[in-house]
Amino acid sequence: MKHTGLRKPFALTALCAAMALSSVSAWAVTDQEILDDAKSTDQIVTNGLGLQGQRYSTLDALNTENVSQLRPVWGFSLGGEKQRGQEAQPLIKDGVMYVTGSYSRVFAIDARTGKELWQYDARLPDGIMPCCDVINRGVALYDDLVIFGTLDAKLVALNKDTGKVVWKKTVADYKAGYSISAAPMVVKGKLITGLAGGEFGVVGMIQAFDPKNGELLWSRPTVEGHMGYVMKDGKKVDNGISGGEAGKTWPGDLWKTGGAAPWLGGYYDADTDSLLFGTGNPSPWNSHLRPGDNLYSSSRLALDPDDGSIKWHFQSTPHDGWDYDGVNELISFDYQDGGKTIKAAGTADRNGFFYVLDRTNGKFIRGFPFVDKITWAKGLDKDGRPIYDDANRPGAPGDADKGKSVTVAPSFLGGKNWMPMAYSQDTGLFYVPSNEWAMDIWNEGVAYKKGAAYLGAGFTIHPLNEEYIGVLRAIDPKTGKEVWRYKNYAPLWGGVLATKGNLVFTGNPEGFLMAFNAKTGEKVYEFNTGSGVIGSPVTWEMDGEQYVSVLSGWGGAVPLWGGEVAKRIKDFNQGGMVWTFKLPKEQVVAKR
Repeated sequence: MKHTGLRKPFALTALCAAMALSSVSAWAVTDQEILDDAKSTDQIVTNGLGLQGQRYSTLDALNTENVSQLRPVWGFSLGGEKQRGQEAQPLIKDGVMYVTGSYSRVFAIDARTGKELWQYDARLPDGIMPCCDVINRGVALYDDLVIFGTLDAKLVALNKDTGKVVWKKTVADYKAGYSISAAPMVVKGKLITGLAGGEFGVVGMIQAFDPKNGELLWSRPTVEGHMGYVMKDGKKVDNGISGGEAGKTWPGDLWKTGGAAPWLGGYYDADTDSLLFGTGNPSPWNSHLRPGDNLYSSSRLALDPDDGSIKWHFQSTPHDGWDYDGVNELISFDYQDGGKTIKAAGTADRNGFFYVLDRTNGKFIRGFPFVDKITWAKGLDKDGRPIYDDANRPGAPGDADKGKSVTVAPSFLGGKNWMPMAYSQDTGLFYVPSNEWAMDIWNEGVAYKKGAAYLGAGFTIHPLNEEYIGVLRAIDPKTGKEVWRYKNYAPLWGGVLATKGNLVFTGNPEGFLMAFNAKTGEKVYEFNTGSGVIGSPVTWEMDGEQYVSVLSGWGGAVPLWGGEVAKRIKDFNQGGMVWTFKLPKEQVVAKR
């Protein structure tokens, strides 16, 4: 069955909504299941394999002793000419897989056979303005609903059995440059999403909705100076200005179009009852137009899930002049120090530094480079603030001429971009998909115009090494030590999965799903999927067997923005497949 957004009769939609809300089936995903997802093995109901986003599985039937025998059991084509980048993470509930594809599509697939159960295609307008390909990173499951965001900035809730629309909500104006590509999440009965569009001078926002009907519950702007709201009796009620006042760290009126879009979505830490989000670049890129720290761009934020209030912030790149963002995931983890449990959070920033923060208050614990070359800053001070190398900030433009060009590492695509890292509870290591590249960047004059690119900069990206760009790194967050690395010729752009079977899974643009020994970095498995792997692999248990699934389909930001790097990947084929693997039963052996 295929369903297209605007073809759904109103009466049928209303009937589906009434049926969905009038009863709760045995299938229904509950708040408790969402909270417990990191511990469950027979289903995956959150993006990140748990709300903390560690992407770690306790399954170990598949391990370093037998992974070489891992076999594909089915493949599912996302179909048609709608290929491009496939960056989603599948969710699995009661033998059904839910996955999104490019161009804001959703598929329900029989997880045992790969048979399509239904498909939903959003009817996208011609004027959508996604920054970095027509990708989508996944759905949220709640009650009897499958919920996702679209490239024209809508949230859509589908009936899990039929794929028919239960409700649809316009979140923001796509004509201004807004879009949604992140997987939403459900926390404490609230549907939480961030918005994309920082390259168009939008105002970043994190918002909460009622997942049963799409009604707005609260809205929190992520640019200093804008009012947050909560909804009471259907009316907006002021809930404090983000940052406390307008323009404190912004000149003039630039805060009104300040960017800071939380385009990657976020995670949740139950220990501190906090939503943990990253925010994107300030607008425009030309930093000479906006002196100051430009809060809350290029930052990590902790929010109260009940009303969206900002509890604390940590800004990784104040006065960002290189499009380094701060949007990368902030992953909660605990470690021991002198007999004391430290409630920490780790993040690998686009700017090339790895930060460990105290997640109870956002204070800086430590930071260190995780890439080989950083030139924009000389290091970090005791509070984690960068010590700038002013010679490597692109120069101010003149009336007609561009500013001084500088060569800087890493490039604006980052030491690590969107692709989620994983944390192993066994090794205590983060497994970070990273890239070694630099850029020539210069500033230009620019003025804001609704719906137009708002950069004020030009750039060219180039590799730092002939032999490789991508590096999968195992990093100890307690010491900053790199334990092992795997070098990849093309950039790495896919997510990572760690398992109790001493395995680390990821993919590469060359098309391979790969597995590594989590302790040593030895590659112990690879399978050619036929197109670049830039999705996030998952593993789960079904009928007493352990399965692995990943999306294959080359695209994303690299072929669109890659400059000299694009020469390395120009011959890679696009695709659109879900691949699912398991061991032959006779190959399952005990972990050694």
